[in-house]
Amino acid sequence: MVGAAPPLGMLYIATYLRENGVDVSIIDEAAQGYSLKGTVDWVKQENPDILGFSTCSSSGRKAALIAEKVKQENPNIVTVFGNFFATFNAERILKKYPFVDIIIRGEGEQTSLELAKCLEKNGDLKKVLGINFRNNGQIISTPDRPLIKGIDSLPFPDREMLDVEYHNTTAGLVVAPKKFSSFVTSRGCVFRCRFCGCRRLARNLWRSRSVDNIMEELHLLSSQGYKQFLFVDDNFTLNPKRVIQLCQRLKKEKVDIEFFAEGRVDNCPQDMLQEMVRANCRMIYFGIENATQKVLDYYDKRTTPQQAEDASRKARKAGIDVIVASFILGAPNETRKEIQHTLNFAQKIRVDIPQFNILATFPGTDIWEELKIQGLVDEEKHWETGVLVPEVSPDAVPAQEIEQMIHDAYQRFFVRPDFIVKQLIKIGTSSYRLNVLFNNLKRAEAVAEGVKLVT
Repeated sequence: MVGAAPPLGMLYIATYLRENGVDVSIIDEAAQGYSLKGTVDWVKQENPDILGFSTCSSSGRKAALIAEKVKQENPNIVTVFGNFFATFNAERILKKYPFVDIIIRGEGEQTSLELAKCLEKNGDLKKVLGINFRNNGQIISTPDRPLIKGIDSLPFPDREMLDVEYHNTTAGLVVAPKKFSSFVTSRGCVFRCRFCGCRRLARNLWRSRSVDNIMEELHLLSSQGYKQFLFVDDNFTLNPKRVIQLCQRLKKEKVDIEFFAEGRVDNCPQDMLQEMVRANCRMIYFGIENATQKVLDYYDKRTTPQQAEDASRKARKAGIDVIVASFILGAPNETRKEIQHTLNFAQKIRVDIPQFNILATFPGTDIWEELKIQGLVDEEKHWETGVLVPEVSPDAVPAQEIEQMIHDAYQRFFVRPDFIVKQLIKIGTSSYRLNVLFNNLKRAEAVAEGVKLVT
């Protein structure tokens, strides 16, 4: 089966449990193409004592449906929800879904192990930190579990636990055609972007793995045939000296990999970008978010449009093959003219792939709390799915109008003659881009052949 990226958090937990004597099996239900019945049948076959779900806002309802079907087949299975959706909606989930037994809040490794051992011994759940559960009709919330201080102590996630071939995609293209995995070198974020829940989950702390620990895992994965990695840290470039040290080690020790990374525009010095390129960084993803300072201030992004322009220029100068930039449109204080300015800005700063998104908000973010106080969010209606801010804020440009502006912007961006010529030149001078092109052409041919067979 083929998927976009392995569920690294789930693999960390599963490996940690296995290393501590717990028998574990996992599936990536979406990537492996399981239907609802197929998932329930898999659970019946495995017959676990505990069934855990990694949940986000887009998958919470589906996870609940699976849990319900599983409980109908075997009421004795203990169902456990974790990850973002569960952490920020613990009481709501337990109130609405009687077939969900326990919520794990925040980081999952230590809590999952302690919970498994407690259930095995029929112990007192009140002694397990970081969970919510029912007790005689009441919902109990135990104190938060302290974050793991030394994340080097965690075992490397065993990606072979999932029989899935992952290929990262951007703008519909497979940009990691070789053996690929996501990878994390740190956890957490110290910034306070109001549209993001990461800082609350990580309690505004940033914890880094040591370079030695990172290199040990990369050597291991390279020996297993992995060639391309997406570093999914919330803040990979927070410490440029650490990034430089890591990249120099990759070059010195001749680790035959390529990687893609995310970065903030206010924290990407030229020497760091140069070292990243020398270590085979092929793509960088900047969260620019907006080209209007008042909107950036509303998001509490703590960056400027000039920093975004400078970051794109420095990345081009360093020789990074592909520059991706994300933008968020539809803030309550953002005008049509300002939205158009941001759409044009992507072209001005010469990124290769812009990603335009309409502002959405979910429980766990500051914008959600603000709209809730203003009476614009109906918690009972929207807590499971989140909501597009322009659909509930009377001060925002309507979402449908923004969608049309985004559609038109993409059309203009990708059909520019100068853009097409420059991209063709880059393909001719970049082995990475050439490889991506050939692999996507093969993919298109395979899809076309499949269509012929079907018709």
